[in-house]
Amino acid sequence: MARLAAGEIEKMIRGLPDWTLREGAIEREFHFGNFRSAIEFVNKIADLAEEEEHHPDIFIFYNKVRLVLSTHKVGGLSGKDFVLAEKIERLASRQT
Repeated sequence: MARLAAGEIEKMIRGLPDWTLREGAIEREFHFGNFRSAIEFVNKIADLAEEEEHHPDIFIFYNKVRLVLSTHKVGGLSGKDFVLAEKIERLASRQT
């Protein structure tokens, strides 16, 4: 696993229009109707993260969930971050 170059990151982030590149990570906030729905989403992300052996930083604010992805081992973004983000997007499209 290698740290992605800036050009690679720019190309890959275009495929995730709702995600933002910030300080060596990608992040996105999701909104739900209530706290329970937000927690159910987080629990599904936890399952995905375990399957991928790659874990996002997760922030829960009642009915909002903010995810931050980066690869600590490489000190920035790797392909694993974008793979997990794409899987989270598919999960979110079924959840919301």
